Formats: sequence, C-alpha cells, structure tokens
Amino acid sequence: MENDPLQVDLHIVLNDICCSVGHMDDIFPFFMRHAKQVFPMLDCIDDLRKISDLRLPPNWYPEARAIHRKIVFHAGPTNSGKTYHAIQRYLSAKSGLYCGPLKLLAHEIYKKSNDLDVPCDLITGEELIFVDPEGKPSAHAACTVEMCSMNTPYEVAVIDEIQMIRDPSRGWAWTRALLGLCAQEIHICGEAAAINLVTELLYTTGEEVEVRNYERLTSLKILDHALQSLDNLRPGDCIVCFNKNDIFSVSRQIEARGLQCAVIYGSLPPGTKISQANKFNDPNDPCKILVATDAIGMGLNLSIKRIIFNSLLKPTINEKGEKEIDTITTSQALQIGGRAGRFSSMFKEGEVTTMFQDDLHLLKEIMNKSVDDIQAAGLHPTAEQIEMFAYHLPDATLSNLVDIFVSLSQVDGRYFVCNIDDFKFVADMIQHIPLNLRVRYVFCTAPINRNLPFLCTSLLRFARQFSRNEPLTFQWVCKHCNWPVSSPKTIKDLMHLEAVHDVLDLYLWFSYRFKDMFPDAALVRDIQRELDFIIQTGVHSITKLIRASESSTALQIIDETSKDSERILDYVLKPGLRKIRGAKSLSADPEPKKVSLTSKLVQDGLLTPEMLKQLEKEFLSRQIRTQSKLNETDILRKERKKK
Repeated sequence: MENDPLQVDLHIVLNDICCSVGHMDDIFPFFMRHAKQVFPMLDCIDDLRKISDLRLPPNWYPEARAIHRKIVFHAGPTNSGKTYHAIQRYLSAKSGLYCGPLKLLAHEIYKKSNDLDVPCDLITGEELIFVDPEGKPSAHAACTVEMCSMNTPYEVAVIDEIQMIRDPSRGWAWTRALLGLCAQEIHICGEAAAINLVTELLYTTGEEVEVRNYERLTSLKILDHALQSLDNLRPGDCIVCFNKNDIFSVSRQIEARGLQCAVIYGSLPPGTKISQANKFNDPNDPCKILVATDAIGMGLNLSIKRIIFNSLLKPTINEKGEKEIDTITTSQALQIGGRAGRFSSMFKEGEVTTMFQDDLHLLKEIMNKSVDDIQAAGLHPTAEQIEMFAYHLPDATLSNLVDIFVSLSQVDGRYFVCNIDDFKFVADMIQHIPLNLRVRYVFCTAPINRNLPFLCTSLLRFARQFSRNEPLTFQWVCKHCNWPVSSPKTIKDLMHLEAVHDVLDLYLWFSYRFKDMFPDAALVRDIQRELDFIIQTGVHSITKLIRASESSTALQIIDETSKDSERILDYVLKPGLRKIRGAKSLSADPEPKKVSLTSKLVQDGLLTPEMLKQLEKEFLSRQIRTQSKLNETDILRKERKKK
C-alpha cells in the first residue's frame, strides 16, 4: 500500500481492513464476495449437493421398487449357451424385453422371435419397427440397452453382456436397466466377474440373485506356435487387428498371396458386416480368411477355426477420457478368442494364437489369468438433474453445469460417474446456437464419433437448422451429403461413405426424438440401405481400393511423423528389404517423389505401421549413440591440441 499506487476504492478497502479493524479474519467477507462472483454455485451449494447426490440410484425407479423381481444370472464364457437359455425363457413368456449392447444383437433377437411366431418389435436409437400394421406395440420387444423403457411392465426381461456395466462411457445404461426394469423376472447374461457386483447392487433393493453357471460347449486351445507368416494361413482363420491401418495392410498381403479375405471393422454399417460375415461363412465361397477388429467380439455368428492376434496392443479410453495404448485385458482376450470353434459352426474345436512368436507367451499369460471381479457400475446425470442445476445456475453453460455436477456428485464405492467428454465436446460445439436446455441436452447425448470431422459438422448444421425452427427435409439431407454418391475408388472414398452412413444414422436417431423437425425418416432410411449396398460393394473389393490409393494423400495408412523416414529405412532395413528397395529404385516411375517409399512398402505388405515406429526408435537410438561417440572424439581431439 505504501510503495505501489493502487486504485482509490481498493486503497480505501484495504486500509479499512488492515488499519481500522486490525484483524485478518475481517478480510473474509470481502473474500467471500469475490468468491461468489467467480463461483456462483457457492450461494446454493447445499441445494446443488442434494441434487447431485448419487448414493442411492435404486430410489430413482419407484415402479421397479413397487414389485418384487426374480433375478437370474446366467454366467459363463463365450459360447457356453448362457444367452440361449435366457432367450428361451423370454420367448416362452407372455411378454418380454431383450436388452442388448448392439443393434446387430437386437436385430438378431427381433428376427428370431418373429420367425418363431412370437410377435416382436424392434427398438434401437435409430429405428422403431412395429410388427403390427396399425402400429400397436407387441408384447415382446428387442432393443438396444439405452432404449429400454423403465415404465412398461413385462413378465421377462433379458439384459445381455452385463459385464459392460463397467464401461467408462456406456456403463450407465446397464446400471439403469438392472435397477429400473419393471419386469417380474430379469435374466442377466454375462461374465462371472459381474456376479458379486450385481449381487451387491440388488442387495440394496432387497432382491436375491439366483446364479446359473455354464461351461463352454466346445474346447478352446491356445497353440504352442505362432503363425509367423501369412503363408501359413488355413481356411477358417481370422486375423484380429486393433486398427484400420493394420486391417488394410494385412488384407493387402493376403490378397498378394492369391487368397481372398473378408473384412470386418467397427465403423462398417451393420448390413456390410453381415454381408462380409456371410461371405466368410459360406462354404461355397472361395473367401476362407477373415481380417477383423474386435468388432467380431459381439453380435456376429462366425465360422472361425483359429483366432490369430496380429497384435496384443489395443487403443483404449481410460476413466479420465484419455487415450491409452495397452495390452488387451483377459476379458477382451477371452471374448475375442472365444469366437473360435463356436458350437453352431462347422468347427467344433477352437484355436487361438498370435502372429508373432514373441507375443505368444504374453497371450498365454493373459488368457490363463482369472478375470478380475468388476468393482463398480456406471452412472450418468439425467436431463432432470441438469435442469435443476440450471435453475440454480441460470448463467452457466451446459458444459459447465455438467462439470459442476460431476465435481459435486457423491457416489458410494459400488458406482462411478461415466466419462462425459463426448457430451461436453458437443455441448461446447453447439453452445453458441440458441436452443432450450432440454433440446440441448438431447443433442449432446447423440451418438457421434468426434474423430470424424464430417459427422461433427453435420451435427452442428443439424443444430443450426433446428434452432431456426426449419425442418430438416430429405432434400436438405441429400444436399448436405451430396447425394447421390458414387462408388468408392479409394480407401479415402470408402471412409467418407462410412461417415455419410453415420450422418444418416444420426438423422434417424434425431427423427425418433423430434419427429416434426426430422420428418423424412422413411426416405432417409431408403437411401441409407442403398448406401449400405454401395459400401458393401466397396468392401468386397477392398484390396482393389488399397491398390488404387497409391498417393499418400489418398491413403493415410501410416503417420509419417518423421521427415527422416527414408534415412531410417537406409539405416536399419533388413537385408531382404534393402534388395527390394534397390529393385524399387530401378523402376521406371517418371515421378518417384509422389509416393514415399514407406507408403509403398506398407501398401505392398512389406512393412506395418508398428514396424515403422520400431525402425524409427532404432534409428534415433543409433543416431544418439553415434552423436555421443562424435562428441567424445571431438573432446579427445581438443584435449590433444591443448597438450
């Protein structure tokens, strides 16, 4: 105060506190006034804590608590018949609900029920199909778990893949179904690792759990030798990769050996996945090899003899929403490996191995471990809870409201709050668009992959059009997607068509919630089927698309982060590859600079992105050692000169 010039009002306040009153505690009221300006929730902190108290989720579902439910847990590994027994009870009931993790599984139960003359409706985020021509709901329904109704009474409900209750993003949907379904009998299917948690959760509702354990119906053997070379492939083999780049690389190498392969990965439309599965399963089709991601772990019936892990490293999202690359878990290894030798397939025994011998010991270690018990179930703030927060904090953005909710929320040890990064991403993206809070909340829960720019910008345009109260017509959608589209000529084209399919899915998802603003669901569904067929055609000839994608701009197979890729290859390439490189350099390509050597080697199946990264590490390591030796030599030379 004595040395630095201050504003008059601040000088008066500080002088009054420090000189007149003379006690440090007297500054507290001024601090609180400032704190409440920065953190407005301090004025209503007690009310906000009550709203965000998540310690008693069973109390959120009074209809379920009003009845005494019978709970049966069907526990067992993949291909043990646990889901089959639960579905038999579902089909024999007067009314039933099936809740599955994927649209494919819901479709499968929907089709099976109707084929057995048990009228069944289909309810997914994008689709609502009533078998009754007048639109009257049937006594049975098959749905994705997020879409199950908490108010409709059923005799029997089936919750499939209950172990996903621990999923960092979607676990809340299984928690909600487990605690809230209004059914006399609930049949739960999944890993035995979920038994203890489910029993504890239902103990708080006063409901006992009857556990029925199942053993695998066919044998599953971990081989003592790795595949080592694609020359050793046999009919019925499935190579599992954990990213698209490896999918493209491996399928190209297989095709170079004169073999045909089917391809399945997560972003393909359901129809294309089924088409590729049927191609692989057909004994009369020359395609006997499958290259797939872990998308085969659920929802597809495949005739696989041997699962081959191309790698044991898988990108994951941790509880904080951060991307990590780690070895697959025992649960994942068993889920994927268990697809081999299914009871209903032509192979009655399954085999599991790795591509490389170095990985085989680790795979055995992983698969021989017992699966750790699931410790907690996911929760997610509801629209009603966020609305109550907004009442107390009217000036806060939706993203801030959710942040405050999570920071103040109280959960006991059996629950956790699911990751909300995707929710906040959309909330921030559409914050500047005038929408009421409930509509804004619905937009933020839309299922999108935020790594797809076209899909994200489409959602933004949907929100803008909605805010202007202008219906999103079929013509508007066609113009936005540049419909009609042409057949893909490169991998880049194929990936764009997959993104367009996701945009149409997004439209159908909104049409289920805002029918007036998204009025042309039937027309959009028609062109989506047509697009699915176009994508199927492209995937059937995927190796041709890879060959056509010669320029590195068209085929983003590798992430060339280093400008020294050519020097890396010079330095550490194996002798065999050096010969190939020499042969390449003699080619009569008039413009060799258009395609980098690393891109060509990856496209030709001679390098994988993992190999390239390893080469880069070795190169950098050698560079450091070389530089260190040069420095030592330089020091010695200088010392000699001094002497």
